[in-house]
Amino acid sequence: MAHIVIIGASTGGMPAAYEIKAAVGPQHRVTVISNTDTFHFVPSNPWVAVGWRSRKDVAFAIGPALNKKGIEFIAVGAQHIKPAEKQVVLADGQVVNYDYLVIATGPKLAFDEIPGLGPQGFTQSVCTINHAEDAYERWQQFTRDPGPIVVGAAQGASCFGPAYEFAFIINTDLRRKKIRDRVPMTYVTAEPYIGHLGLGGVGDSKGLLEHELRQHDIKWITNAKITKVEAGMMFVAEHNEKGEVIKEHQLPFKFSMVLPAFKGVDAVAALGDPVVNPRGFVKVDQYQRNPTWPDIYAVGVCIAIPPVEVTPVPTGAPKTGYMIESMVTAAAHNIRDAIAGIEPSHKATWNAICLADMGDTGAAFVALPQIPPRNVAWMKKGKWVHLAKVAFEKYFISKMKKGSTEPAYEKYILKLLGINKLKD
Repeated sequence: MAHIVIIGASTGGMPAAYEIKAAVGPQHRVTVISNTDTFHFVPSNPWVAVGWRSRKDVAFAIGPALNKKGIEFIAVGAQHIKPAEKQVVLADGQVVNYDYLVIATGPKLAFDEIPGLGPQGFTQSVCTINHAEDAYERWQQFTRDPGPIVVGAAQGASCFGPAYEFAFIINTDLRRKKIRDRVPMTYVTAEPYIGHLGLGGVGDSKGLLEHELRQHDIKWITNAKITKVEAGMMFVAEHNEKGEVIKEHQLPFKFSMVLPAFKGVDAVAALGDPVVNPRGFVKVDQYQRNPTWPDIYAVGVCIAIPPVEVTPVPTGAPKTGYMIESMVTAAAHNIRDAIAGIEPSHKATWNAICLADMGDTGAAFVALPQIPPRNVAWMKKGKWVHLAKVAFEKYFISKMKKGSTEPAYEKYILKLLGINKLKD
């Protein structure tokens, strides 16, 4: 009997648990380790931050859902990983032995790299549901006494979509409250141009998103490096194509939400080179295995992917839901084969699909493959995208509660987009 241990229980770890258990069968153990006992649908956090959703709408208890599928669950965070001993040491001192380990921790949020950034400083976040709930408390205070807003993504960020989403969502919320005219808004981003998205652009993403920002009177600063944040003031250095500072901005704000750069979580980053890269992300081969320790697999935001291109201000490459889903499927099948003594052959599909909400409309994009040049690259806008994302939220949460192994993006979003199947 093999024991497969998964660290993390979010949009990578939960599907991995279900797919791996289904692939290896009841004769093998699957255990999930998580520093939280609750699953949260992360893409809903921008809605939570303005009160359009609450925790009860987007969260549920992990243990009962996993246990129904014969999967063990430990709600204690991992503190150390010992690859030579095939052990995970938990924060309470427990030691969990494994035959195969899947790292699906997601990232550590690197707010500390910029003085004053983050919920412990002077800006808000939508990276976790706790952050989103805190942001909503601050949002309620702000709407009673509005003023300037700064939204964006800091240098080194790799997840730009939620920053755009949040800018448009709060724009919609302010218009509904009839106070938009009292709120100057600035979008600050490390991207070299609007719509880069860490992907080198997708279709006409530059033109579409610039148009939307202009349409909604949101100013922007690209090639931006946030040097520090103080109470009510953000300091931003704007760079040119050579990476030289061309202008220093001081942006006053009464409310700000900025996405940080990501790093590997402490237990993973501590593995060091050559297991992880300098940012603490897990190195994987084409089969989702770590080259140094082939019994360790990794899926989701915690894996190392190089930037699509060098940019004047550092940016990372996003790991979108469809890509993560394909990583999970590849890892599940390769672990099943490894147990049977068969060489791995399953590879993730490096494609990006995203439904980005814009308050009362939305934008969908497909990048096939994610890294250019591409066979398919398009982006389209419409109210149908907003409605599709609302529907997908309900579908995905239901799928996780039930333990379904049906590929959500393959069966649901591609159908919405009128695409039968994506192939590399």
